[in-house]
Amino acid sequence: MRCTYLSIILALASAASAFGQGPLPTVKLTLQDAEAQALKDHPQVLAAQNAASAMGQQVVQAKAPYFPVVAGDVTGSAANQQARIGAGFLTDSRIFDRFGQGVNISQLITDSGRTSNLVATAKLQAGASQQTYQATRYNVLLRVNQAYYNALRAQATIKVAEQTVAARQLIVDQITALANNKLRSELDVSFVKVSLSQAKLLLIQAQDQQQEAFAELTRAIGAQQNANYVLSDQPLPPSPPPAPESLVAQAYAARPELAGLRMARDAAYKFERAERDLSYPTVSLVGVGGYIPYLDQITMPHTIPNEYAGAAVDIHIPLFNGHLFTARREEAHYRALESDQRIRDAEDTIARDVRTAWASTSTAYQRLDVAAQMLRQANLALSLAQGRYDLGLSTIVELTQAQLNQTQAEIENLSARYDYQGQYAALQYTLGALR
Repeated sequence: MRCTYLSIILALASAASAFGQGPLPTVKLTLQDAEAQALKDHPQVLAAQNAASAMGQQVVQAKAPYFPVVAGDVTGSAANQQARIGAGFLTDSRIFDRFGQGVNISQLITDSGRTSNLVATAKLQAGASQQTYQATRYNVLLRVNQAYYNALRAQATIKVAEQTVAARQLIVDQITALANNKLRSELDVSFVKVSLSQAKLLLIQAQDQQQEAFAELTRAIGAQQNANYVLSDQPLPPSPPPAPESLVAQAYAARPELAGLRMARDAAYKFERAERDLSYPTVSLVGVGGYIPYLDQITMPHTIPNEYAGAAVDIHIPLFNGHLFTARREEAHYRALESDQRIRDAEDTIARDVRTAWASTSTAYQRLDVAAQMLRQANLALSLAQGRYDLGLSTIVELTQAQLNQTQAEIENLSARYDYQGQYAALQYTLGALR
């Protein structure tokens, strides 16, 4: 009895879960809409944007020494009379019972250029972070384009598979009827049924590929809920340039990653100058003022006024600190040299990516004509094979092979189209033109 109740409960829970999920929503989506949504909602874009904003606040922090530091103090103290010395600490002044409040003001006059170099460093680092944000946007756009074209390919493949299933089902019905009238053999029926089963398997695989493509597209646009997308086809882009070498210079000028590395390099050299300025004097102005409403007049009668004020100029000259500043300056120098080599490595990588993307795009462009020609020949071969079979001049093997070739050619033609669109988008990304 308990097992029966448990089975009923589990069945109801499963039914409720299935009912709660419901069918996936249908969403019409163009490539432009997908790109706009990704730039708005993708977490990587939002994270990079917040990181750039955070780096902008470091500029404000670096400028803080330009402004005076003002602090208020409220102090009350009580001590035994004649107290002067505490354990572990010597003091030259006496401690009195008192209560007072005041203001402390300090202003940097000069630190031999260290603050200005730190501000320049922060500005360059903020600019590099902004370039990283732009690079993240372009990376997301590339993934959106690739996912969109893969989904279009899967969507078109399903249409081809459905048409193939319908066409082969018609042939199965026709040949089965002929076989029933003893005009065709059972062997012919078996061959066409195998061909139909192949078409159905193709349809199942295409449907699976479409679900995978939709899942990738959902991730690429930054959506949290999957959907059945209705995608609009995109026109073919123009042919690729004849040679890649002119494209490398374009990529050097437009890629945000390279611009960010250059800014980071300049920031490293500015920081090296700031570390060098540590060894130079620092001049500061300090002022204090306040009022002491209560003072123990018994201990010190009429010797300390209730108001107090003072100002001083402090010149701090570093003499020796165990080679700390020298080591910091040398570390900053080597970090700057490191950034030079990172730029060189990035330029080599970008040049390779441009040449590779150009070669892939050119190959994909050449496939367009070859695939279209192959489809035309496959359609012609299928028409001829069908005619020969209807006249009894060929076997069912020739007809089914022509059907298989025609289906493969149609899929290859679709793949060539969407592969070229995806490769062209990748080429535009390597050039810094996919925006």
